[in-house]
Amino acid sequence: MSQDTGTLPPTFDRADGHAVFPQTDHDETARMNFLTGLNVHIGRTLSPGVRTTYEQRVKPAYEKANGAAPSSATDIRKAMLLDPNYQQWAALRRNTQETSQQASREIALRRVDTLSAEADALNDGRNTLSLDDNLTIPSYQAAVDNHLMPGSYYTEAVDGDVTAAATYEISLFPIGGASFGAKGDGGGRAMANFVRDRFPDLNPKRIVDMGGGIGGNTLPLAAAFPDAEIIVVDTAAPMLRYGHARAQSMGYGNVSFVQGLAETVDLEPGSIDLIVSVMFWHETSTKTVSEALAHMHSLLAPGGVMLHLEQPNFDAATPTFERFMRDWDAYYNNEPFWPKLHTLDMFQAMEDAGFDKENLFDAGTEADIEPGRFQPWSTIVTRHRHETKDLGDTGRKLSTLGGYKGERWWLFGATR
Repeated sequence: MSQDTGTLPPTFDRADGHAVFPQTDHDETARMNFLTGLNVHIGRTLSPGVRTTYEQRVKPAYEKANGAAPSSATDIRKAMLLDPNYQQWAALRRNTQETSQQASREIALRRVDTLSAEADALNDGRNTLSLDDNLTIPSYQAAVDNHLMPGSYYTEAVDGDVTAAATYEISLFPIGGASFGAKGDGGGRAMANFVRDRFPDLNPKRIVDMGGGIGGNTLPLAAAFPDAEIIVVDTAAPMLRYGHARAQSMGYGNVSFVQGLAETVDLEPGSIDLIVSVMFWHETSTKTVSEALAHMHSLLAPGGVMLHLEQPNFDAATPTFERFMRDWDAYYNNEPFWPKLHTLDMFQAMEDAGFDKENLFDAGTEADIEPGRFQPWSTIVTRHRHETKDLGDTGRKLSTLGGYKGERWWLFGATR
C-alpha cells in the first residue's frame, strides 16, 4: 500500500459518461472531487493508523487486563470501540460513505425527469428489457439500504424511475476512489481477462450475469464475446431500466436485462455457457447462496463455466486483526451478511450444489482499469486495501492458481 501522500486520485470529470449518465455542474463535480479525495485520504493515510493504535495501545491494555491477547475479531472490536483514535476514524469513514451516497443521490434526483425521459427513449420498443411487476424484493435486500445508499437499488421516486441506478453509478467514483475505473467496470474487465486466459477454448453462446444491476461489469464480457447472447438478471427495476438504456447508448444490442432472482430466474436448464457475478453474494443470505448455486448448476451447459468475483473469504491463516477490519462494513456500512459470507466454505457450497470437487477453482485478481482514462499524475488507492494487507504474508495457497500474493478481490467458480 502506497504511503505517498503527495499524489492525488483521478478527478470526477474523468468518469466515463454515456447518454444516461448525469452531467454534473461545477459545484457538483467539485463535491465529488472532494469526497473522492477524502475517501482516498482515509484509506491511504488514516486507516493504517488503526493497526498502529491496536498494536501499540489497545492490544497491550487488553493483555494487561485479561492476561492474553484478544482471541477473536469480536474481542478486538469491543476493545477498539473504547479507543478515541478508532472512534474518530470509524466516524469519519462512516460519515464520508454516507455523504458520498447522499451527494450522489442529490445529483440524480435533481435530474429525475430528464433521466427518466432519456432512459425511456432508449428503452422504448426494445424486446431486450423484461420487467416483472409482481416480483417481490427479497428480504435480504429489502432489510437495509445496502452500503448506505438511500433507498437501496429498488426504490422508485416516480413511475419508471432510474435515479437509484444513477445514484449507484455516480457513487462508485468517490466511494471507490476511482478504483473501479472510469466506467466502473474494472471487475468485469478482470473477469473477461480471466475467462480468456484460463479458458481459451470457451466460446460462450449464452452468458448470464447474476445480480448484474446496471450491467457495468457485464459489458466487458459483451465486448470480449460479441457473438454471445448476454443476459443481466437483477431484482431491481430501476437498475435494469437504467442499465438497459446505458447498454443501448453504448452500442450493446446483444445484452438483455431481465428482472428476477438468481435462485429462480426462468431460463432453460443446461442452456448457459458462462455464468458470472460481481460482488453479488455479500448482499444475499445463507439460504440464497445454496439455492442460487444449485440453480446455476442446473442452468449451466456441459463444458460451461461459473465464475464469481467477491470479497476474499477468511481461512485458518487469516489474522484476527484482519478479520476485525474486514467485518467493519457489517456494523457501519449496512452489509449485514458480510461476516457470514467471510466464513462460509464456498467450495463446500458449490459441491453441495452439485458441482464436482475436481472442477472447482479459485484465484485472486485486481480491478483492470482501462488505460489512458485517468490523468497520468493520479494514483488509485482503494478503500479496502489496508484491510487485506496481510494476505500476501500468510502463505495462504489457492487450490488451482498458486497463491494469493495480496490481491484485493477473489475469483471462485466451477466448470460443468
